[in-house]
This record gives sequence, C-alpha cells and structure tokens, in this order.
Amino acid sequence: MDGTRRADIKRGLRVSIVLKKDQQTGKLTEGIVRDILTNSPAHPHGIKVRLESGEIGRVKMILA
Repeated sequence: MDGTRRADIKRGLRVSIVLKKDQQTGKLTEGIVRDILTNSPAHPHGIKVRLESGEIGRVKMILA
C-alpha cells in the first residue's frame, strides 16, 4: 500500500517516509508512526507523519 490515504495509517504502524530534505533524491527512512499530522482524508504526495524517532515526512510505503 502507498501512503496517500489517511484511513490506512495508524499509530504504531511500520512505514517508509521521505523526509523534506530527501525529497529531491527520494531517499526513504523507515520507522514507526507516532503521530499523524495530515488532517485531510487523502494527500497525493503521502500522509505526513511523525515517527517515534521524531523525524517528520510523508508516507511512501506501509511496511507492516
């Protein structure tokens, strides 16, 4: 699953995100969702989340 639908993303889910600084390269960062920051039900570039590590980015893939 990609990360464009808010309903698919829950706290505690393992995801791959792209950080703001990595948008040009597309480098992905893995982590566990702590907070969902996007309020709308969908976003074409991915739902913005905060990982447990504190990093913030848009979900590109839901891993498990």
